[in-house]
Amino acid sequence: MSQSISVEVPTVGESISEVQIGQWLKQEGDWVAEGEDLVEIETEKASVQIPAPASGVLQGILKTTEDFATVGEVIASIAPSDAPTEGGKETATPEASPQDTAPSVTPASNTETSSAKFVMPAAQRLLDEHRLDASTIPASGPGGRLLKEDVQAYLANQTAPTTAAPAPAPSPVPRPPQTSTSLAAATPRSLSADRPHRSEEMKPLSMLRRTIAARLVEAQQTAALLTTFNEIDMQPVMSIRKKYQDRFVERHGVKLGFMSFFAKAAVEALRRFPAVNAEIQGDQVLYRHYQDIGVAIGGGKGLVVPVLRNVERMTFAEIELAIGEFAKKASENRIQADDLIGGTFTISNGGIYGSLLSTPIVNPPQSGILGLHSIQQRPIAVDGNVVIRPMMYVALTYDHRIVDGREAVGFLKTIKDVIEDPSRLFLEL
Repeated sequence: MSQSISVEVPTVGESISEVQIGQWLKQEGDWVAEGEDLVEIETEKASVQIPAPASGVLQGILKTTEDFATVGEVIASIAPSDAPTEGGKETATPEASPQDTAPSVTPASNTETSSAKFVMPAAQRLLDEHRLDASTIPASGPGGRLLKEDVQAYLANQTAPTTAAPAPAPSPVPRPPQTSTSLAAATPRSLSADRPHRSEEMKPLSMLRRTIAARLVEAQQTAALLTTFNEIDMQPVMSIRKKYQDRFVERHGVKLGFMSFFAKAAVEALRRFPAVNAEIQGDQVLYRHYQDIGVAIGGGKGLVVPVLRNVERMTFAEIELAIGEFAKKASENRIQADDLIGGTFTISNGGIYGSLLSTPIVNPPQSGILGLHSIQQRPIAVDGNVVIRPMMYVALTYDHRIVDGREAVGFLKTIKDVIEDPSRLFLEL
């Protein structure tokens, strides 16, 4: 009999010692080819897939979704075997002793009733939760394996229990009159029907949320954060987008969005106020003469901030294409650690979620973050007249240890001036 091969958590980055199990891409009993992705794991920076170390049947899954594991820890094993003759799953188990061919049993409270078939771990949890007997549920998995989907289908098909037909009433027998106590006993009421639903659930923080939490607390504890605000008339940019959108899409294959305007405006503001683009390192200040701007993007696992490198050299189309690619990777959980490393400044657009005003938190060791918000039609005074314009509140949170209030206000005023008159970008005014 071939010896099983362990599936271990690989080294996924310097200083990363713990990961969280994401989604198993294969189930126990599946035949997998060497190099085929088995499971997705979450690190504090990105998602990584673990490939099969050999061809064979996946077995002995030890860690389920949301469990934590350390680098080098065994989370499953593979029984080497040839590819199945038909279908995508193994139809016959590898050679084994009679003892090895006995069906595996997952320890649980209903072990006695579920030993007649192989119960997958996820299915066993549902059985225990709903106190079900595995032997009463049809199994659709290979070799009679009971899958989580089988239990879910069984639960979905269950109807409310019907009341059995009453037995013929016996001949009337005189009974003493019932007191109020006896009446209450005769018609018991469920306590749960009179109480509000108060269920609770304990879940571990994901690796991403743990990292975000640690960095936000670090920012609050180590930096002297302050926020300044301004508002921007978005009419000029909206007019440009409307005028050139079709030609822009035709030429570049991507829509012209607001973010490229703000990224370019940020480059100009960072050049004028280099302290916002700098970083404190001990008793020194590191000034950067390039602009690597992180753009906050909502993805499948939460908010991530991939970095656009050397934005000062990028065109509007290159910025929009890069943001679109990052958004696609984030939705598919394909953001890599290298995409998130570095960054000299960050732009966060809470407006896409409906935020009217907020105070974003600096991403350490950066010294500033620009917060964008919803565009709303509001009355403003223009040349002594009240007009309705699409207005956006913007916020700059900055580290007051390195950035003075005058610089912060000037930075945000530069953003406002450039967005309200985009021709400044081309005339360098």
